Amino acid sequence: MTSHQHPHTLDPIEGKLKAIMDPEYPLTRSDVVWMLGYIKKRVADADPLLTDLSQPRLLQNFLYFAEIAMSLIQRRNACDQEADRMREWLRQAAYGLLPDNP
Repeated sequence: MTSHQHPHTLDPIEGKLKAIMDPEYPLTRSDVVWMLGYIKKRVADADPLLTDLSQPRLLQNFLYFAEIAMSLIQRRNACDQEADRMREWLRQAAYGLLPDNP
């Protein structure tokens, strides 16, 4: 058995990120909370990917992170349009951290 993974197998975290960002995936509140925790941990760990981002971009990431958090606090009812908006906010809050983002 080799130490290399099969190219089609995903790291569990990468798989969860891809699922959450997939428009066909039914986004849940727990997915959003998990994603906020993921972003928070990456920031707390001073992820090198974030150090390459400009200060205005980091502020934009924070703005979207705050929008998501406030939306969860306000307990808006979820609908397809809200899920699409939430998914875009997650994408923006995690800018620079996701495999398909720069």
